[in-house]
Amino acid sequence: MQEILGIQASMEGVPVHGNTDMGILRAVLLRAGLNNTAIDARMPEIITRMCAEVERNQEQIQPELCPSITDLISHLQARGKLLGAASGNLETVGWLKLERAGIRPAFAFGSFSFPRESRADIFQHGVDLVRQRLGSKATVSVVGDTPSDIEAARAVGIPAIILATGIFSFDELAAHNPDACFGCAADLLAVSGDLPSKLR
Repeated sequence: MQEILGIQASMEGVPVHGNTDMGILRAVLLRAGLNNTAIDARMPEIITRMCAEVERNQEQIQPELCPSITDLISHLQARGKLLGAASGNLETVGWLKLERAGIRPAFAFGSFSFPRESRADIFQHGVDLVRQRLGSKATVSVVGDTPSDIEAARAVGIPAIILATGIFSFDELAAHNPDACFGCAADLLAVSGDLPSKLR
């Protein structure tokens, strides 16, 4: 923000969990006094600068995989499932996180923030990519860990399987009525054969 717009900006007080990188940027810039027209005009430049900075400092990305997530990925791959990443991160950032976590090869495609800003738009784009590959009747589910994932899945008409592996507790997530809610990936794996067909 300082380099491109000449303004001091802070993320303090801006919700980040379940938000998108675009949504976070917009909230920060609105609080700094810019209007949406000015933000939209400069957003491509800001995104390019952010992505370049993340690439330059990628060695500092140290993601922590949720317990049993690699087992879940292996299980889904063994069943012939097409896996995609749907993330509120900018595309460069999202792929680098997955690469640094060692699971990038598991994902055949991705849907990310920018030009999509809302999580629902990101999910819808992901659903569209699946159906381009597998046909219009392909069944799609999302695995997430925030109330925003539940809301976005509901908005685009796909089931949400939620894991309480982030900052939200099982009870907080279950209160949003996802299609299924588990404490962790291991719990999901333990009952995967018993899930309703729309969630398999």
